[in-house]
Order: sequence, then structure tokens, then C-alpha cells
Amino acid sequence: MLATYDLEGKRALVTGGASGIGLGAVKAYLRCGASVAVNDLPGSGTLDAVVEEFGVSGHRVVAAPGDVGDAEDCPRMVARAIADLGGLDYLVNNAGTPGTRRPIPPDDFDRQDEAFWNLLLNVNLIGPYRCTKAAAGALRDSGGAIVNTASISAHGGGGSSSVYCAAKAGLVNLTKEWARALAPRTRVNAIAPGIVESAWMCRFPGMERDAPGVVPLGRIGTPADYGEAILFLSAGADYITGQTVNVDGGLTA
Repeated sequence: MLATYDLEGKRALVTGGASGIGLGAVKAYLRCGASVAVNDLPGSGTLDAVVEEFGVSGHRVVAAPGDVGDAEDCPRMVARAIADLGGLDYLVNNAGTPGTRRPIPPDDFDRQDEAFWNLLLNVNLIGPYRCTKAAAGALRDSGGAIVNTASISAHGGGGSSSVYCAAKAGLVNLTKEWARALAPRTRVNAIAPGIVESAWMCRFPGMERDAPGVVPLGRIGTPADYGEAILFLSAGADYITGQTVNVDGGLTA
């Protein structure tokens, strides 16, 4: 049974919200009556389709196209989303990229070159900073909450690349830093997803195939699973801040 909160009058911005975990969060907020700004890259047909679908269903949803990896475009996007929503209660820093379609071994330094480092840090670590900075005032005004999407790879590697693991480890640390910085008016937490059932850019064929045998709960996590955790950490959990919750079906147990 999915958790339910009365979020009428509440407003959320979900970056990377047109697919995967982000879309799971969007659906969770809309199910509870919140208004949602859905972010994806400019020119995204997926974003247009998602906003149209939910709009036809009677939900209050607005498109928030913008690139969190762009130092000028990101704060513009956040400001526009806040204006369109009339304020902000929840920010989900979910947009990210692995920068590769297949996992890169830790010892492959050639593929993990400076350009690769710059891309992943810019989107996965500095991107959430840009969004958080731009939204901090509105979230303080509303007494809101932030949820960051980290990864279980932040706790010990095994992700799409060492660079990705490092970026997500940094986001776990920033979750604690921002929780102190924005307290007591705004809570900041994170989820650390395990295997995700989505069209993620980087595929792990062996892991996805063997998941039912290695994940204690016997299946890959769905966007709805992660969306529910994000909903709880933002709309509920009033005495939780600075924490990263593993949402992985027991994979790291």
C-alpha cells in the first residue's frame, strides 16, 4: 500500500522528473494533491508528453525545462518554476548522469579522463548545489524540505564508474552540510537507490538479470518504490534531517 499525505496547496520541483526515479516522485506528489514542476533538459519530448498527460488528467503540473549542469540556465529554471508554482515546499535534486552506456572499471583511467570528471561533477554534484542555492529562500519561507538522489555506490563503489561513485559520495556529504545550513526551517535528506527498473543510460545486464537472486526482497526497485521514499522524507519525517536512506531492497544489508 502506498503512503498518502494531504498535500493540497503544496508545491514541488523535481529535477530529472520526466522519467525513472524522478517520474516516480512526480507521480507520488500528484497522487497526494500537490502541484509539481517537472524538470528535464530543454527540448525534451518526454517532458512535453509527461506534462500533457498529467494535465489532461486534471493535475496541476508545469514544465520546467532547464539544464542543472548549466550555471546560468539552472537558477533561471528554478526561479521560473517557483514563480509558476507560486512558491516552493519540496525540492527533489534527482537529475543526474552516468556519462557512459556501460560500466567503466576502476582501473580504466583513460575513459575516466578530465572531461568525464568535469561532466559528472558538474551535473551530479554541482547541479544539486545550484538548485539548492536557487531554491533556499523559497524553502525557508515555506518551511519545506529537500531530498537528494544519491546512490548506494556512494558507500563503497560498484557504480557505473569511480567518478560517479565519488560524485554521489559528495552528495551524501552535502546532504549533511545543507541540513545544518538550512536548519531549522528546511530539512535536507537523501535516498541511496540500488538497482532501478528504468531506462537509465548505463545498463548492468548481469546485475539486472541476477537481481531476484541477490536482492533480499527478490526484485529490482521500481520508480514507485523510490518515489514513495522521497515522498516520506519530504512530506513526512518531520524529525529527520541530514540522513541518507538506502532504498535497495536489502541489497546492502
